Amino acid sequence: MSTIKTHIYFVPGLAANSQIFEHLKLPIENFQHHYLEWLLPISKNEPIENYAKRMADLVKENNSILIGVSFGGIMVQEMSKYLNTKKVIIISSVKSRNELPKQLKLIHKLKAYKLFPAGSIETIEDLSTYIFGDFAKKRISQYQKYLSVRDVRYLHWAIFNVLNWKQKVAAQNVLHIQGSDDQVFPMKYIKNCIEIKNGTHIMILNKAKSISKIISENI
Repeated sequence: MSTIKTHIYFVPGLAANSQIFEHLKLPIENFQHHYLEWLLPISKNEPIENYAKRMADLVKENNSILIGVSFGGIMVQEMSKYLNTKKVIIISSVKSRNELPKQLKLIHKLKAYKLFPAGSIETIEDLSTYIFGDFAKKRISQYQKYLSVRDVRYLHWAIFNVLNWKQKVAAQNVLHIQGSDDQVFPMKYIKNCIEIKNGTHIMILNKAKSISKIISENI
């Protein structure tokens, strides 16, 4: 008798491609994997709700699991508002704007992101380098092959929506996995998560074994 598989949809981080999930190991006998790539926004002002609906339309099965990293974690939460999901799992992300660090809140409040010349802050990784300095830069520089989404319209749209995300209350049925050493979304601002010791913002690549274990145990 064949096993009915649970469908899992993966959404990568801002500017990243789905290769960032290549080290996750989930039992293929139980799960069918689907890897989503970023769509281009219809316009620079496309509401995140509209964009999330377009992404949700790519999910073809009811009761699927959504897994997102960083901005992908924000996106799967938005997508879940249009879907019947079994579970939403976010990694190296936030559950509401209340979990954004003070630096990002200040940039949002001052609208300082509008002052950046085109191309100077092109990814959340560049933004984290601007805020947190060389520590973030050294970590991110090791993984440039995963950051292949370079369309300027998409990058500016995505950064705007990280800083302007309106969600104030964490959604239900969200499993949050966060690294203790995340420099983009620091642990001190995060509540109700499973902590990965020594995990950074890019722990999806170097802590994949631990993350895979947590996901398998919770689904």
